Amino acid sequence: MTLTDAPPTSPPDFSSTRRREAPAIIRWLVAIVGALAAFSVIIVFKGASPLEVFGDMWVSTFLRPRSLVEILNTMAPIALAALAVVVPARAGMSNVGGEGQLIVGAAAAAGVALATDQMLPGNVVMVLMVVAGIVGGAAWAAIAGVLRLVFQVNEAVSTLLLNFVALDLLLFLIYQPWREDPSGQPTSRELADAAKLPEISGLGVGIGVVIAVAAALIVFFVLRYTRWGFKLSVVGGNAEAARRAGLHVPVLILSALLVGGALAGIAGMIQFAGIEYKLRSGFGLQIGYIGFLASWLARHRPLPVLLASFVFAALAVAGDSLQLDAQLPAATVSILTAFILIAVLGFTQKKGATL
Repeated sequence: MTLTDAPPTSPPDFSSTRRREAPAIIRWLVAIVGALAAFSVIIVFKGASPLEVFGDMWVSTFLRPRSLVEILNTMAPIALAALAVVVPARAGMSNVGGEGQLIVGAAAAAGVALATDQMLPGNVVMVLMVVAGIVGGAAWAAIAGVLRLVFQVNEAVSTLLLNFVALDLLLFLIYQPWREDPSGQPTSRELADAAKLPEISGLGVGIGVVIAVAAALIVFFVLRYTRWGFKLSVVGGNAEAARRAGLHVPVLILSALLVGGALAGIAGMIQFAGIEYKLRSGFGLQIGYIGFLASWLARHRPLPVLLASFVFAALAVAGDSLQLDAQLPAATVSILTAFILIAVLGFTQKKGATL
């Protein structure tokens, strides 16, 4: 048969694509409704009305401009912490250390800022903080990389344990050398106004959101269209096959962890210079762990991470409504988050599929 005798190519069957997408959408809807139904049982046991609680949450979270601004600002470090999980996951690794890498990145940025914000222009200090955050977060992740490559210590264990070491380092700094007032609360000095991250003009939304979106786009492009991203995928699929194919697997593993740590370090810098402005004992509480969950909710894909981070940020803001309007304990929002995660991750994944 010649090329001219070849049968005509049939047009793409878009209807079959829609048929495949429809069950996925239905599974997501059923999962969310199921999670809300399970959470309603908790609300009833607490003596509140589920309809009133959900109504108050919706109004206070999405219908008030100030709440939307707070969601976007909260979303930025969560998204970057989630991207810190996405990149190593492409190489088959599990980075549970976003919390510690965020803290060390914030501490590095704070150290540079506290030493220079009274002497240098604000823009220069911002650049120095970004560099310090990247270096601090990457250096902290490098510890887990070395432990993996030299001593065969699983990175999930080492990154998790390093979170507690980072917290102890933060407490040492704010209780000892960086403590602003020995007789007051253990906090560092507040960042100078000129060095604080600016807001998007007229919106009240910090520039951290722009940084997070840009980082997600860059990570998406790098992982999908560059040789380094392709090599990470090969390593994540089969490290032994990648080694036999001549790839430098140790270098790729270490580089993935370094990039993940750098992203978490930027998240810490944004949390310090754009939201809290000082180090304290509860600095960035749980952002690294929430970012880890956001990455899993997005199936370790860079762009869906933005949506998952927005969801978790909205849940964090909705927690205020649960406490103030419904008089429910603060931990209630954690229960709702857990129900949503269990429902979505458990029910929407096809049988036999992998994350």
